[in-house]
Amino acid sequence: MSIGWIIFIVATIGWHIGLYGMFKKAGIESWKALIPFYNTWCIVDKIKLNKVWFFLQFVPIAGAFITIWITIKFVEHFGRFGFWHHAATVLLPFIYFPYLGYSQNEKFAGELVVKNYKKSGAREWIDAAAFAIVAATLIRTFVFEAYTIPTPSMEKSLLVNDFLFVSKSTYGPRIPNTPLAMPFVHHTLPITNTKAYLEWIKIPYTRWFASPVKRNDAVVFNFPANDTLINDEENFGSKITYYQAVRSLGRDMVWQNYGDLIITRPVDKRENFIKRCVAIAGDTLQIKNTTLYINNVPQPFPAESEHYYTVQTNGTPLNEDELTEIGVHTNPELGEFQVMNNSVYKINMTAGEKAKVAALKNVTKVEDYINEVSPELYPYYDTAAHWSVDNFGPLWVPKKGVSIQLTPDNIARYSRCIVTYENNTLETSNGKVLLNGKEATSYTFKMDYYWLMGDNRHNSLDSRYWGFVPEDHVVGKASLIWFSWDKGPRWKRMFRWIK
Repeated sequence: MSIGWIIFIVATIGWHIGLYGMFKKAGIESWKALIPFYNTWCIVDKIKLNKVWFFLQFVPIAGAFITIWITIKFVEHFGRFGFWHHAATVLLPFIYFPYLGYSQNEKFAGELVVKNYKKSGAREWIDAAAFAIVAATLIRTFVFEAYTIPTPSMEKSLLVNDFLFVSKSTYGPRIPNTPLAMPFVHHTLPITNTKAYLEWIKIPYTRWFASPVKRNDAVVFNFPANDTLINDEENFGSKITYYQAVRSLGRDMVWQNYGDLIITRPVDKRENFIKRCVAIAGDTLQIKNTTLYINNVPQPFPAESEHYYTVQTNGTPLNEDELTEIGVHTNPELGEFQVMNNSVYKINMTAGEKAKVAALKNVTKVEDYINEVSPELYPYYDTAAHWSVDNFGPLWVPKKGVSIQLTPDNIARYSRCIVTYENNTLETSNGKVLLNGKEATSYTFKMDYYWLMGDNRHNSLDSRYWGFVPEDHVVGKASLIWFSWDKGPRWKRMFRWIK
C-alpha cells in the first residue's frame, strides 16, 4: 500500500471518529456520523441550515468546499470561532475533530452562542480571504490547474497562448514535495526573484488514487533535466540546460563561469512542460525516417502535428499569401519556412497542409525532411552516435518492478533513472558494478517511466534530448482549452477538449 493511501485512510478514520464524538455531544445518534453524506445531512438539520446547502455538496469541485463550510458552521456551535480553530477544521480535521469530540473541555454550545457572536469587519475579511486562499490552493493542488502554452512545440495541436485546464485527478493528485510555499506561485517570487518555497519539510513522492499515464495523452510534467540549472533565463534556463552546458564546455568550466548562478530545485518546483506521451512503461520505441514505432507497430502522427517537408517547385516561387491561406506559417524568423534555393523550400506543416501544398500548380514534389545524426540526443554515448531525431532507437522504457542487467550499454542508458530519479549510487570499479556500495549484476526499477515528444516533431525539446519522465514528475493531463489569444481571441479554440 502506498504512503498516499495510508495517509488518506488514517485521515478518513480520524475525521469520522472525531465526528462520532461530536455527534454524541450534540445530541445526535453517534452512528450517524459514520455514514457519508448522511452525516452532513444530520449536521445541516441540527444547526438549522437551509437544506439546499446539503444538496450543493454534489456540485463537482465546489461541493467539496461546501462540505468544509458546513463543518466550520458545526464547529462554531461548539463555541469555536477563532481563526486557528477554523484553520484546523479545514487543514487538520482528522486531529481537531477527535479533540472536540472527546476533550472534556469542549462542549456543544448550540444555536444561542452562534447568534450572540458577532465578528468584526476585519475578521470577516480575514476569514473570507483565508477561505478563498485555502480553497484555491486545494483546487490547484488536487483538482486542476491553469496552464499556458509558452512555446510552439505542440503545434498545431496546441498553439502558443492557448490557456488550458490541467486535470490533477486523471492520474491522481500528487502531494507537494515542498508543502511550505507561497500560494499561486510556482518556484520564484515576483519582484524579489527569490525562492517561493521552503525546504524545511520535504514529503517523499506520494500520489493519491494513482492511475498510469496512457499512450497519446497530452501530459503536463515537471522538466526532469531542471533538477540542476543555471539560473539565467535569458541565456540558459530550460533552453540550454545545465547538463547541455556541461557536455559542451566541461563541468569545471561551467562551475568556474556560472557557479554563482547554479541552483537545484525539488521535483514539484521544476519548470512545467507539456508534451504527448508516445510510449509508456514497458514499451520499446523506435523512430525510422520520421515514423514512430511502438513495440514494432508504426504509430500515426497526431492529426494536427507538424514536421518539416522539402517542397520542390518547377522554378516558380511559392506564393506566401497562398500558403498563409492554407495555414502554413511563412515567417522565416520562426524557422518554419526556409528557402533552400530558387526551387526548393523547407516547410514545417501538418499532413493536411502538406496535401494542399502538394496540390499547388507550381509544386512538383513534397518529401519528408530527414535530419542528420545529432550528438546531442539522449543517451549521449558512442553507440548511439548514429541516431537523429528522425531515426532514433530502439530504446526500452523502464517499468516498475522489471529488472535489467547492469551491462555497460544499460548503465549508459538508464544510469540517470537509477541514480538521480531513484536515489541510488552506481559505480564501476575493476570491472565490477557497485550498486549502493555492493556488487550487483542487475537492477529492479522502483517507478514507471514515460517517453514524451512534442507534436511539432522538428521543433520540440523533448525526451529525445533529455530522456525519460519518471512517474513522480507527472503533474496532470491537459484537458480543456478555456481561452486562446493571438492578437485577439481565437474564438474557435475556446472550450475545446484536448485530444
